[in-house]
Amino acid sequence: SLLLEKKIPLFYCSAYGNTGKIAAALRDGIKEVLPQAECETYDVNDHDMGTLAAMLNDSDAFAVGSPTINSDAVAPVWALLSHVDAINNKKKPVLVFGSYGWSGEAVPNLTARLSGLRTKVFGEGLKVSFVPSEEDLDKARDLGRQFALSL
Repeated sequence: SLLLEKKIPLFYCSAYGNTGKIAAALRDGIKEVLPQAECETYDVNDHDMGTLAAMLNDSDAFAVGSPTINSDAVAPVWALLSHVDAINNKKKPVLVFGSYGWSGEAVPNLTARLSGLRTKVFGEGLKVSFVPSEEDLDKARDLGRQFALSL
């Protein structure tokens, strides 16, 4: 029902703080549309994996972000996704994001994995090169709003 607060956690790893800035902007966009939503950002490295996995599996929708390092998403994000309960998360809306220096494979690689888990990946995800500009953060807030409206 509409009275229930939606749970929309945003999980990320950030090498230089860039992916964290994108996560915060996405959250701001989601909260504009769904002010009642339980929507916080979680740096995967700062929390117990079991707690995060339970939160992900219990969510109404979630976002996952990673920088691209060695042409891939980082290990803690893959570890988190290894805990995704594929049956209960089937068709769950997911937003993928990340920052990258050169190639940016993290976003497509995560998208492929989440599609394989049968979640409903929203759009193309968001890739930001190096440090997010004001324009990038505006884009992220806008994507957060669109994602929230799609729920």
